Amino acid sequence: MSSVFDTYARYYDLLYRDKDYAAEAEYVASHIRAKAPHALRILELGCGTGAHAEHLARMGYTVHGVDLSESMLMRAEARKATLPPDVAARMSFTLGDARTVRTGGTYDVVISLFHVMSYQATNVDLNDAFETAATHLSAGGLFLFDYWYGPAVLMQKPDVRVRRLEDDEIKVVRIAEPVMYVNDNVVDVNYTVFVEVKVTGQVEQITERHRMRYLFLPELQCYGVEKFKESSSHAWMTDTPLNANTWGGFHLLVRA
Repeated sequence: MSSVFDTYARYYDLLYRDKDYAAEAEYVASHIRAKAPHALRILELGCGTGAHAEHLARMGYTVHGVDLSESMLMRAEARKATLPPDVAARMSFTLGDARTVRTGGTYDVVISLFHVMSYQATNVDLNDAFETAATHLSAGGLFLFDYWYGPAVLMQKPDVRVRRLEDDEIKVVRIAEPVMYVNDNVVDVNYTVFVEVKVTGQVEQITERHRMRYLFLPELQCYGVEKFKESSSHAWMTDTPLNANTWGGFHLLVRA
């Protein structure tokens, strides 16, 4: 199975090297401790290269990560191989789609971070992802995810952006050109990426399209209504209410 993220994985860790995965994992863990203090087992839908999983495992959680990209999972396994044995023993990864994967197990918590739920661009996709979460949770289990918050996207609107970054091996220039489809509540983020290998000077051009759905509270409250009994939503990385300046939302559901 392949996806846009197989190519993306080449420079993913470089692109997000300044992302504070430890703080994000602690933020998620703080909500788990508050709502389910005895939780131990976590299923992560869309685990990427395993950075959140690593920090959660360091806290004592057992994390099973699922991702659609084989390349991402290879990097996750490589990360795991560098960790202390007790931390690595609490991490595992398998290939799978957030909409369809069934691990055969149940968990105390399902998480889906870095806007994975906003990649579920259709109503069917979203419903299937909610069904996946519900299937893997026992009564009282938590489903936590972040997402693009619709009012802020409409007010601020995505714009063209250019990022330049490098490490000892490669230089990367990434151009993001978004196209909004307001009747579908989606944004196509079209990337053109130039990756230069420093030792040879060889340059590879990569093109990608990331279709992102922005979500609104009334529609979020319609998904999983029969299987989740309570919910809350606020700004990502804070506990402040959502508003038109809040691009990133955070949603918590409790399994009925």
